[in-house]
Amino acid sequence: MPTEIKVAQLPESVSDATLVGWHKQAGDTVQRDENLADLETDKVVLEVPAPVSGVLTEIRIADGTTVTEGEVLAIIDETATGAAASAAPAAAAAPAVNDADGATETAAAADDDDRAAHRLSPAVRRLVEEHDLDPSLIKGSGKGGRINKADVLRFMNSQRPVVAPMEDNSAPAEEAISVAHDRVEERVPMSRLRARVAERLVEAQATAAMLTTFNEVDLTEVIALRKRYKEEFLEKYDVKLGFMSFFVRAACEALRKFPVVNASVEGSDILYHNYQDIGIAVSTERGLLVPVLRDAGLMSFAEIEQGIGDLGVRAREGRIGIEELTGGTFTVTNGGIFGSMMSTPIINPPQSAILGMHNIQQRPMVVDGNIEPRPMMYLALTYDHRIIDGRESVQFLVNIKESLEHPERLLLGL
Repeated sequence: MPTEIKVAQLPESVSDATLVGWHKQAGDTVQRDENLADLETDKVVLEVPAPVSGVLTEIRIADGTTVTEGEVLAIIDETATGAAASAAPAAAAAPAVNDADGATETAAAADDDDRAAHRLSPAVRRLVEEHDLDPSLIKGSGKGGRINKADVLRFMNSQRPVVAPMEDNSAPAEEAISVAHDRVEERVPMSRLRARVAERLVEAQATAAMLTTFNEVDLTEVIALRKRYKEEFLEKYDVKLGFMSFFVRAACEALRKFPVVNASVEGSDILYHNYQDIGIAVSTERGLLVPVLRDAGLMSFAEIEQGIGDLGVRAREGRIGIEELTGGTFTVTNGGIFGSMMSTPIINPPQSAILGMHNIQQRPMVVDGNIEPRPMMYLALTYDHRIIDGRESVQFLVNIKESLEHPERLLLGL
């Protein structure tokens, strides 16, 4: 019995999507709820699950095609026999394999790891298919051996033709070139996400009167606190105590004291928010995403760490929901994880401010008349000068600095 696979209801404010890649081919056996293809919007990637088990008999929409809600993508026949039968879950009964430490893992788990390593993002899959590459030959450097775009490009470079050296020992060294260096150019269209991010960044610069103020923070006490309680924290909450929870809590406290930094401009009005929905900038293979941690001001340190970890993983895997990318009141971005010493972050509209974290470096500081090495970080606050005055922006950043240099203030609500 033929079953149509249609584009499901798209998120609000999204009118169409791009089919970036099929995971199955016509004639393949598919299982109910198995992801068949990826649809990319300007905000998220949506999966197309199989509504029934059967054989994918017809694919009607090719990769790269723009589709709309309700459009038929393919046909599944529940009664047909596929070209390749699906593998039975016999791996669960496979013998265990002992490692050097005496720990055991099943062959089924090893198979799962191998599948995870070769699960490709839409951008990577497109690059692999364009150059007719075998993903199983590419060594992934991502989490769990996952293949990213840099791995594919590195593999392609390693496959370039090699010119054998001349047998004549009297030949000049210049003629015994071992690798051909080709001047290659490749034109790749922007993904919908990157194009949308570019549009919003230009919009922010065109509409907001952006100004950035800087300060620096001594993280000695935060580092000591983390070191003192990290093992106990991990054991109790099953999540690591990171720096982000301190910065998010400090930002929420400062936003309460300076509510205009948490506000937004709507026409000729200023819209104040009595809650703190904090956007956390996450770099992914598809581009920059800013999932929102709702009511962060009401969360404990553990809840903040767990929330950020969950949002980050799902954003990088393309499983973040569109509702989780909208509605933030303030954003925190950490360029320090990439080694940035100083930057001027760009506001995420319609928000009015963004806090930039940077790399931690030991620097000589004068403490009580003595020079001591201290772990220092530069902070940057970019704000919309239309509604936030310089005095408020500076005091806001100083408040964050004081909270981090005396983290007990965060616990006491001071």
